[in-house]
Amino acid sequence: MKWILLFAGTVVGLIAVMAVAGLLLPRAHVASRRARFKQPADAIWNAITDFASFPTWRAEVRAIEQLPSRDGHVHYLERSKRGNIAMEIMEAVRPERLVVRIADPQLPFGGSWTYLLAAGPRETSLTITENGEVYNPIFRFISRFIFGHQRSIDAYLRALGKRFGEDVASEPVA
Repeated sequence: MKWILLFAGTVVGLIAVMAVAGLLLPRAHVASRRARFKQPADAIWNAITDFASFPTWRAEVRAIEQLPSRDGHVHYLERSKRGNIAMEIMEAVRPERLVVRIADPQLPFGGSWTYLLAAGPRETSLTITENGEVYNPIFRFISRFIFGHQRSIDAYLRALGKRFGEDVASEPVA
């Protein structure tokens, strides 16, 4: 019985430490990563804006459901292993800039992703910048110290590389 109480106390203590540390962290964060592809910018653009095809190359996405447009913006529902997230296209300038944001204020997190494409003579670089917010302090701690804010960007860039048969490495952006 003593061991059970000690274990329970340790778990409660760890959760309390994570909550306090999370409260001290800023709610908002910015993470930016870049990868280079041996593809023309139009090919990269077509892949990142063809939302219906996401389930074919993004392993965590199970389905995409087109939602009615609002205020002239495209909306879609991304059904993934972690839940459903309503997304909104805020800006699309072919083939240079795409801005997508979470369009569900009920989630414990929010934010936007800016995709910048830069065509070079033999490659295209794609920089993704996440301007995120994590509202729950425990999730904020986990997002910052356990997963890392750049984790989803890195996974996205790797999956996009595989879609083109390339093994790409993401790098931090200064």
